[in-house]
Amino acid sequence: MKRRNFIAKSAFAGLGLSTVGAYAFNNLNLNSNPLELGLNTKAFFKLSLAQWSLNKSIRYQGMNPYEFASKAKEYGFEGLEYVNQLYTDVTKSKNEAAALSKFIEKNNKLAAKHGVKNLLIMIDDEGDLSVASASDRKKGVENHYKWVETAAAMGCHSIRINLFGVYDRDAWVENSSESLTALGTYAAKYNVNVIVENHGYLSSDAGLLMQVLNYVNLPNCGSLPDFGNFCLEREGGARWDAKCVKEYDRYQGVKELMPRAFAVSAKSNDFDAEGNEIHTDYKRMLQLVKNANFNGYLGVEYEGDVLSEEAGIIATRDLLIKTAQELS
Repeated sequence: MKRRNFIAKSAFAGLGLSTVGAYAFNNLNLNSNPLELGLNTKAFFKLSLAQWSLNKSIRYQGMNPYEFASKAKEYGFEGLEYVNQLYTDVTKSKNEAAALSKFIEKNNKLAAKHGVKNLLIMIDDEGDLSVASASDRKKGVENHYKWVETAAAMGCHSIRINLFGVYDRDAWVENSSESLTALGTYAAKYNVNVIVENHGYLSSDAGLLMQVLNYVNLPNCGSLPDFGNFCLEREGGARWDAKCVKEYDRYQGVKELMPRAFAVSAKSNDFDAEGNEIHTDYKRMLQLVKNANFNGYLGVEYEGDVLSEEAGIIATRDLLIKTAQELS
């Protein structure tokens, strides 16, 4: 038995579920061009891999983040969505400029070697852009400049930013609009888009986020709708790793964000025995994406704990392919 099939079957056995007849898990494969599986004339999207899907392997299991291109190719993806915080050789370097230069050179060579495309860089930990302090907002915006330049040097179309900060809605809109306008204006000089993900708290209020994007109204500023990141409030006011106590409707949220989407994140966590994601109706979601006339990349972002990262990535990929065949 191939290692990847063993991983998936072992995970399901651990849940006491039979793998016999389970669509996504008995039929895992690493076809190098998965959209050619009868879908080359039907699929309205391309497939990319969000590096966060491998974050546990990189952060805790010793995987080199520079294996990303080879892994994505192995799993059958065309595009790469990098995560800056996974590259500690850059984030912890005392010579940031030199580290970024090596980062660009390495990743460009690896993407070319494996025949995959650099698409975007997800930026974290460079300063909150919607905080009350004007000086802190300005510093946060300027901290993102180097990533705009890096994205341009790698041929990426976008950087993904977060809009964290104040909890007052009016103040958040004002602060977010100011920061996004400043960063978007800078990025336009490099032909790079600045895209905002629904990533928690007020940024997951899709209507409010669209208010910001429409007010800024720059052609290179848009959204990155994520199927699952619609938590508005967590227990104890925590930003991460706490129970969600208030959530925006994910289907309404994706529908609202799609008009300004430059990319889409297909979030997944858990699957049933038929290979369906149990938290999100993928058919309903993909229909919303298709109805918006989106034909770009869908980024697989697996965050589950039951399947291994490899098995979860492949299960999500296969679910997208299967579901695309069912759409009207």
